[in-house]
Amino acid sequence: MPDVSAPNADRFPLLAGGKAAPWENYAKWDEPFMPLAIGIEFVDVRQNYSRMRLPFRTEVSQPQGVMHGGAIATLIDSAIVPAIATFYDERVRMLTLNLDVNYLGAIYDDAAVCEAWVTKRGRSIVYGQAEVRAESTGELCATGSLIYKVSPFT
Repeated sequence: MPDVSAPNADRFPLLAGGKAAPWENYAKWDEPFMPLAIGIEFVDVRQNYSRMRLPFRTEVSQPQGVMHGGAIATLIDSAIVPAIATFYDERVRMLTLNLDVNYLGAIYDDAAVCEAWVTKRGRSIVYGQAEVRAESTGELCATGSLIYKVSPFT
């Protein structure tokens, strides 16, 4: 049975040559950067695709018991990073130029799973899309459109 929270994964080929391995420690750093601070977990990375999840906790919810929109936006912005970065042989700097989020439904007491993928690459600009679903039901709760600036890391 396919994973209801990741219906797009099979569209993207697996990475070759160990390119996925460095991402297994994503958000498990000693420094409390934003993805770690809110609890984002790495799930999968493929060619031009990645998937992350955000467990439901009080710290990422609103008083009404739904996952906060800012936490969902952070999940979207974080999930695209491996999809962009694994294309390059060298480490690159990636900066968000634009992030549009459309909220389509609420996530109540459930993890959010974000699939993010690259739709177009230029020399220094990368475009991406994302979908966020409730983990247990697969209900589409948010979509995102992203534009990133990519440059050599110096």
